[in-house]
Amino acid sequence: VEKRQRTIGLSESYKIGKLSLIDLAGSERASATDNRGARLVEGANINRSLLALANCINALASESEALQRAGRNGRRRARQSFVPYRDSKLTRLLKDSFGGNCRTVMITNISPAGNQFEETLNSLKYANRAKDIKTKVEQNVVDVDQHVSQYQNIIRDLKAEVQELKSKLGGGLVFPPIGGARPPGGDD
Repeated sequence: VEKRQRTIGLSESYKIGKLSLIDLAGSERASATDNRGARLVEGANINRSLLALANCINALASESEALQRAGRNGRRRARQSFVPYRDSKLTRLLKDSFGGNCRTVMITNISPAGNQFEETLNSLKYANRAKDIKTKVEQNVVDVDQHVSQYQNIIRDLKAEVQELKSKLGGGLVFPPIGGARPPGGDD
């Protein structure tokens, strides 16, 4: 998602955002659903991904709590805990949403039915733990002028590095720069 101001010229700035809508499937209980074969394997994979997500949420929530305690006790830094984002594809996708520069909303679907009590309770515990994650959100504003000058500097440095490497490989021979431009002070 991008938001640009309607101005003409290079001094344009725009805001960049990312919108992720992810439907987390409920936990699959093999005994309750009587799944067999491929459906059973799919249910096991869903449960494995949800467990990995729960581990990430727990690590981030405990880190947020530690940072709050450190701030109250006058200490400046709290020890960073390891967040296992690499454990599943789901947690890799949600890394920016939970641990990055994002605002995250988790909507939990619950059921008033008595036979769904355990699933509803687990969903509420899951969402309550995710609520404890605290992130510092800043606006992602990109200034085009700054990017153009940064790229020009990078290109100039890379061209100088190429010339240096060519001179080392060629035994002191200096090759003309890429693009046909003449080096400053060169009278070929």
